[in-house]
Amino acid sequence: MNPNNTQKPKTMEQLLQNLQTKYDQVKLGGGLSRIKKEHEKGKLTARERINYLIDEGSRFLEVGAFAADGMYEEEGGCPSAGVVTGIGYVKNRMCVIVANDATVKAGAWFPMTAKKNLRAQEIAMENHLPIIYLVDSAGVFLPMQNEIFPDKEHFGRQFRNNAKMSAMGIVQIAAIMGSCVAGGAYLPIMSDEAMIVDKTGSIFLAGSYLVKAAIGESVDNETLGGATTHCEISGVTDNKYDSDQECLDEIRKIFEKLGHNQTAGFDRAEPKEPSISPEKLIEIFPMERVKPYDMNEVISGLVDGGELDEYKKDYGKTLICGTARIDGWAVGIVANQRKIVKTAKGEMQMGGVIYSDSADKAARFIMNCNQRKIPLLFLQDVSGFMVGSKAEHGGIIKDGAKMVNAMANSVVPKFTIVLGNSYGAGNYAMCGKAYDPRLIYSWPTAQMAVMSGASSAKTLLQIKVASLKKKGQVISPEDEKILLDEITDKYNEELSPFYAASRLWVDGVIDPRETRKVISMGIEAANHAPISERFNVGVIQT
Repeated sequence: MNPNNTQKPKTMEQLLQNLQTKYDQVKLGGGLSRIKKEHEKGKLTARERINYLIDEGSRFLEVGAFAADGMYEEEGGCPSAGVVTGIGYVKNRMCVIVANDATVKAGAWFPMTAKKNLRAQEIAMENHLPIIYLVDSAGVFLPMQNEIFPDKEHFGRQFRNNAKMSAMGIVQIAAIMGSCVAGGAYLPIMSDEAMIVDKTGSIFLAGSYLVKAAIGESVDNETLGGATTHCEISGVTDNKYDSDQECLDEIRKIFEKLGHNQTAGFDRAEPKEPSISPEKLIEIFPMERVKPYDMNEVISGLVDGGELDEYKKDYGKTLICGTARIDGWAVGIVANQRKIVKTAKGEMQMGGVIYSDSADKAARFIMNCNQRKIPLLFLQDVSGFMVGSKAEHGGIIKDGAKMVNAMANSVVPKFTIVLGNSYGAGNYAMCGKAYDPRLIYSWPTAQMAVMSGASSAKTLLQIKVASLKKKGQVISPEDEKILLDEITDKYNEELSPFYAASRLWVDGVIDPRETRKVISMGIEAANHAPISERFNVGVIQT
């Protein structure tokens, strides 16, 4: 069990404090002693390289900061999966940046490192953004090579993506600022330009020890694959530089001269502040998971001027659909309404549950946004679809399928923020990770699972007790209580947004006050990729 999750914060302030503490720890990478050793070599750390590279005072959106959190503990841990990735600006050009963190196991690739690198490449490919690789890695972490080497989503996929991006016309720039060995050597060399830092950068398929063992040749690493070798003899790299800073300066010069591509044409107006302050926004959202609240108030704290043009306001009330602007960008919002609502027939509908009428409304709204070229934002706080005989007889499965069909086939970019609950098929219908949101982030109040902790724990307890009774074991009420507590603790840990972020089910956990930044930068990134497909939902039963 992850000790970081044993103390459950009770207030939003405590949650945000916990979030900041975890992020501050992650930013240290392998620790202060490892950072000091990198500095003694004349090298910057991964985060220092990114800070130097991006435009001063510009925004940087980190992706996967909590990747591998709580994982690989037997190997000493792997903060941020040993690589820092995100979206930033270089010479006013938006780009994706990937920087190996040599303070974490010399930048070795763990299974989650591969997943995170592929996610960064996916963001570059989906949004047609230039990508910069700051390479400093010892290669695959050999004790776990069977989990990283041969499969479709493993290490080799990044080189396939190198080739695909090249064919797509996506600019790739690589800087070898430390080790670059074995198969990893192909990544910078399959980029458009490969530069190297003298004396600290090296690139070879096999290091000096392996060369000695394999063919009996004695050669030092600098002669084998240093900057002089590859810039003056082999021609593998293009130019060498005396320091990290000089190398990063050259990348900035390259970006200064990049041409501009077509845009998707998403509409943007002059930004306005929301009608509710960021501080008020975090006060509105309740810590009690079952407590009703008005999602319209949360939306007022996210959209420009608090203005939402709602679609079918008096129909399907457990889903709010409407158009608004966030930081000037036009956006279509699909949000779960958590308060209990009354239908025109006088029936009460539970908040956070998707009913047939709300699913039907959402499907039609998604179609409209595709017709009008408006990006979609899903605000998740969903317990799932309505169940029971009345819902089944009313065709909830058909209407839910209609919503999923429209959402899955949407060609405008989708973005997802998980505010609270994200349970069962509700996660799917509200554009969970399986449905290709361009970005998906969680608030620290989020929970993601097949069902709520209480429901799941009781179900799992029943299964466990039945299994033990079949084996002839007598279970006392006290034993059942102990089992329930154990199951509940384990399940609650898996509900944590950090558990999801660790596995990259979400791109990160953010302070709610950062939500506008995430959405704005996401739409700006998506605007770099013109929409070439036509929206077609195929067969939808009405």
